[in-house]
Amino acid sequence: MENSDYKILLVDDEPDILEFLSYNIKKEGFQVKTASNGVEGIEVAKKFQPHLIILDVMMPEMDGIETCDNLREMPEFKDVLITFLTARNEDYSQIAGFDAGADDYISKPIKPKVLISRLKAMLKRANRTKANGDNSTSSIIKFGSIAIDKERYLVIKGEDELSLPRKEFELLLLLSSRPQRVFTREEIYNGVWGENIIVGDRTIDVHIRKLREKLGDNLIKTVKGVGYKFIDKD
Repeated sequence: MENSDYKILLVDDEPDILEFLSYNIKKEGFQVKTASNGVEGIEVAKKFQPHLIILDVMMPEMDGIETCDNLREMPEFKDVLITFLTARNEDYSQIAGFDAGADDYISKPIKPKVLISRLKAMLKRANRTKANGDNSTSSIIKFGSIAIDKERYLVIKGEDELSLPRKEFELLLLLSSRPQRVFTREEIYNGVWGENIIVGDRTIDVHIRKLREKLGDNLIKTVKGVGYKFIDKD
């Protein structure tokens, strides 16, 4: 897909930032819409149907975390890329963002060329993941009472269907692709977020914790000082 095929929504309560980012992203050929708070952002998203949403964390009426959480509850935005753009670098805000279903976290200030590079890398990786899933000979992988549906981005646990955020699903898919194999943290970063994406040190840990909460503690084992592995006991 060309840049002009992609739609990007910017949500920030600072007009100067919206104007600056919008100008630089449009200059690369992307379609861009803006909103000044979370409530407005959701309404614009429903009409615009963006491929990627950039959310500020601190906003009036509805902050970025709550906005992301609300978007992920809507079926049409389950697989849309969402990244936070914020001056807040504390671990807890990153963790809250990933818990809400964010795909990435970008800190202000950021140079336009770096931002564009990050956005292109996210879109490229999302397309590659989708294409790989579509070309797979088998869309469902089963491990005992757990089934991973690659085509629908669903995990079936017993009789329950679990719709996971994109990065949680991709992390589970990576680990389960080679049961019992230990994936290093670097391999996981590169495999799930991509080599050009820089995320916080606790990002993997947060996603592993969320997977364990949903699927149980016995499926993913921590190998101290190395990484994680998927346990297939059946």
